[in-house]
Amino acid sequence: MAIRSVLAQTWQDFELIVIDDASPDDTGARVARYLGDRRVRYLRNPSNLRAEGNWNRCLEEARGEYVKVLPHDDLIEPDCLARQVAALDAHPDVVLSFASRHIIGKGDKPLFVKRAPWKSGRVAAGEVLRACVRGGTNLIGEPGAVLFRRSAAERAGVFDASIPYVLDLDYWCRLLAHGDAWCDDAPLASFRVSTGSWSVAIGREQASEFSRFIQAIAHLPQVRAGDMDIAVGRLRARLNNLARRIIYTFVLR
Repeated sequence: MAIRSVLAQTWQDFELIVIDDASPDDTGARVARYLGDRRVRYLRNPSNLRAEGNWNRCLEEARGEYVKVLPHDDLIEPDCLARQVAALDAHPDVVLSFASRHIIGKGDKPLFVKRAPWKSGRVAAGEVLRACVRGGTNLIGEPGAVLFRRSAAERAGVFDASIPYVLDLDYWCRLLAHGDAWCDDAPLASFRVSTGSWSVAIGREQASEFSRFIQAIAHLPQVRAGDMDIAVGRLRARLNNLARRIIYTFVLR
């Protein structure tokens, strides 16, 4: 499904690199049917690198001007690349474009839309990151909802899973040290949650991990969060943890 959602894009000038993280299933056979498309490359890791290592290999292999990391069970809307590429093309000092997203469950069942808290347009790096701190959550979104400049990634370095729950948000924070963000309030991606997903497994520790993250970034130049921002963020992180546990328990059954 993820591959088909990419190949269905209205923006056709892209490369699709499928990196198999030494999965024990038939990923290679599933991808083989798409290899007739010259835009598609298939690579397999000799051993399992987990999210951090696999996403970093994506950065190593990417050759385009812009990069999107799309986990295998997530989707993007047909106009996702067109809209996000247009935003970055039009604003050279914007380093990433992010969007609202659909939250879906088993069998692509729609659960709800997670709206970005800004109208479509440019958002200053400090504003978006302080809002993440105060909100106790990743308001920018999961990787499928974000397109970023490869030039900014070269300056930001690699993904770092020192705090696993914020692997993606930590990277967005480091990218935003080099420019502002562009928000598209249309839901351009679908993020899948299930009882067996990685996001659910690490969600059990999310409140404490987000508090650690807040402490680590609060006083960075691109953030500059105050004491009240930090206190509110820690409280909301705990409330967000409770809300997700309710969703995982009752909605995903």
